[in-house]
Amino acid sequence: MKTLIMNSLFRNLFEFEKPESRGEYIFFKIFELFIVYFAVKHAWEWGLYVERISDIVLPLGIANYLDVSFMFGTSLPLVNAFLITITLTIGFFGLFTRFAYLIALLLLHLQYATRFTLGEIPHSANLMGMTLLCFALAHIYFQDPTFRRRFAMGSVYFFCGLGYTLAGLSKLVGTGIHWFDGRHLWLWMSEKSIDIMSRAGSFEYNWLQELAFQNHSIASLILLSGLLVELSGFTMWWKKFRPIIITLIIGTHLGITMTMNIVFAAFVYQLILMAYPWPSLIDYIIEKFDSAKAKNEVEAV
Repeated sequence: MKTLIMNSLFRNLFEFEKPESRGEYIFFKIFELFIVYFAVKHAWEWGLYVERISDIVLPLGIANYLDVSFMFGTSLPLVNAFLITITLTIGFFGLFTRFAYLIALLLLHLQYATRFTLGEIPHSANLMGMTLLCFALAHIYFQDPTFRRRFAMGSVYFFCGLGYTLAGLSKLVGTGIHWFDGRHLWLWMSEKSIDIMSRAGSFEYNWLQELAFQNHSIASLILLSGLLVELSGFTMWWKKFRPIIITLIIGTHLGITMTMNIVFAAFVYQLILMAYPWPSLIDYIIEKFDSAKAKNEVEAV
């Protein structure tokens, strides 16, 4: 039974035995370009922000082992952003070396650790970073381009599903079964309102926040639904469940935005790309185009 489950999981994640369609190839390059774009975007945004930093408040990642203050007050963050852009471009086009994505990932982590040394650690780039790691491993360990693409996408689904499930479990381990008590949501919404008020000067609760404040059961239901969706994240390992569970995860992120005013834009964009059978749609469009072209050629003769 265990072997059957593992074989099913392996097939659903990687599908090495299945021929690659044109739609799959086109979709992967679109997905890869999406990741490269956001990695470059973050690299330059973080590099420009480092110019405003002069002290390390809370070491993060590699900053626990390397004093990243050498990046402060210099042009090194922008040089690093330039190197990240170059290595990502090399990785995207498959030029010169199989280690381009790995080098880009390490440089990007240095940029991240340098930027977020002030105590606030966001999660908005985590999925992009994990995806870049999957690309790096695929390029290092697979010579065949089709196997490389299959491994990269399968690994992204695996780690994404694992990450959401562990996020749900960590809530239960850290707080207990009463994590979804609506009073916790009241506290978090109040704290975020203070943050926004101090930054923008004004703040008004939206209709969902007002509803949650007025009804403890609704506030608890909002948290419980999010917790159950996270715990079910591993089901995206199976192809037939992906549209359902990832759509629910997207809904959870929208709920977080509505209640907590926390926006995970890049997360949601990537989840939309991962959720639905876009390769099949591309294949369908290509097939229709080829059929129409062949019909026109026959009529012309």
